[in-house]
Amino acid sequence: MKKAQLKENLYRWFFGLFAFSSLIFLVGITIILFKEGLPLFKEINFFNTIAGRYWYPTYEPPEFGMLPLILASFWVTVGALFVCVPLGVGSALYIHELAGDRQKAILKPLVEILASIPSIVYGFFGMVIVAPLLQDWLNLPVGQTAFTGSLMLGIMATPTVCSIAEDALGFVPKGFREASFAVGANRWQTLTRVVIPAAGSGISTAIILGMSRAVGETMTVLMVTGGAAVIPKSFFQPVRPMTSTIAAEMGETVIGSTHYHALFAIGLILFFITLVFNIVAEFISRRFRIKLGLGR
Repeated sequence: MKKAQLKENLYRWFFGLFAFSSLIFLVGITIILFKEGLPLFKEINFFNTIAGRYWYPTYEPPEFGMLPLILASFWVTVGALFVCVPLGVGSALYIHELAGDRQKAILKPLVEILASIPSIVYGFFGMVIVAPLLQDWLNLPVGQTAFTGSLMLGIMATPTVCSIAEDALGFVPKGFREASFAVGANRWQTLTRVVIPAAGSGISTAIILGMSRAVGETMTVLMVTGGAAVIPKSFFQPVRPMTSTIAAEMGETVIGSTHYHALFAIGLILFFITLVFNIVAEFISRRFRIKLGLGR
């Protein structure tokens, strides 16, 4: 009996170590970001950095204004939402509520395959095919713009939104649908007034996680947005989001320099943005679960 209990405790500690390893890595990443990013604000005022209009790290004197980078990430992310939310949520509704068993058996794995495609493949496709097409169709000076980045990021985030939203629809009790049909509601009324509100927490979480992926994506935006560190005034001009700035410049900076710390400061800002997104997603999820009486 003691031997079995000892063995059980060993298993518990062994798997518990794996469970807490993600927390250890998160703490380590957070410490590094603060350690390497905060020194920038000892040299340059925080608000001047965030609101600065010019990012010229190689000029003399250098300028590290992050406003063009932050606005570029915002524009590209908002544009991606207009693509991934209708496609992702609509696909989830069709797969779960309308598709037959044979269609569902084909569409669901295809969505999972799309989610597993490396981001650099999307970026290469966007740079070689989508950008030249948009340049010709829209008569643009260059095809690598914020619109192209939004389109590619929206396509990338669609499988994530679709998969999570479809899982959320699967957790809606069948009794909700049956009760709706019993009082005379048709399929469309049941879908829009019962199923979607009941799955609201999961759908909201899917959208926010899709936003997180769009904000944190690197290679795709590096390849298709043009790389111009200017304040965007239109979706059809080149921009440079925060992630692509880090990827493009980190290899050329001197370790310990102001430029080096500025890139880590961008990473620190991205960390807080994604943290806020995840907190909001968890808050919405709990609020809907409590409201619907589905547990905490």
